[in-house]
Amino acid sequence: MQLRQGDWRALFRECRSEAFHLEVRDTYAVPSESESLRRFLNGDPPLPEYGKRPWTELVQETVGRGVIVSRVRVVTVPHSDYQCWLLSITAGNVDAGEDIRYLPRHLAGEVPSDDWWLMDDERVVFNLVDQQLKPAGVAITTDPQMVEYCQRVKQRLWSLATPYVDYVGDSASRMSK
Repeated sequence: MQLRQGDWRALFRECRSEAFHLEVRDTYAVPSESESLRRFLNGDPPLPEYGKRPWTELVQETVGRGVIVSRVRVVTVPHSDYQCWLLSITAGNVDAGEDIRYLPRHLAGEVPSDDWWLMDDERVVFNLVDQQLKPAGVAITTDPQMVEYCQRVKQRLWSLATPYVDYVGDSASRMSK
C-alpha cells in the first residue's frame, strides 16, 4: 500500500475511464469548507466564489477528458448539519459533470467504515483522516482482492442509491408534509 498526501489533481490526471467515490461519514472537518459551512449554519448566503472552487474545476477538467466521475453518499436520516450543507451545494458538483447519488443508511445494508475512491476499476484510494476528521492524505492499493471487494460494493450501493436531483425532490416533498 502506498501512502501519499492528497494530491487529487495528480490522481485524477492519472485516471483514464472512471473515478468513483464512496462517502460514508455524516460529517467531515475539511479546513477549506469551514467558512462555507459556518455561513450556511448561520443562515448567511454563500460566498459567490464558492461555486468556482478547485473541486468543481477538477471535475470539469476530468469529465472533459471523457472520464466518468461519480459518487454515492451513504447518509443518516435525519441529515447532519454537514450533510444538509452538502445537499445545498451539490448542484454545483452535478453541474460540473459529477453524478452524485444518495442512499439513506437504513436502506444500505452493510457499508464499509471508510471512504474510498475506485479509480479505473483497478486502484483503491482510501481517504485518510486524523482524530479530528481532517484530511490526512491517502492510502493507495492495487491489491486484487481489495479492488474486487470495492467493485462489488460500488455496484450494490449504486443500484440502491437515488440521483441527487431526485433525492433533493423527495426530501423536499417529505419535509413539506
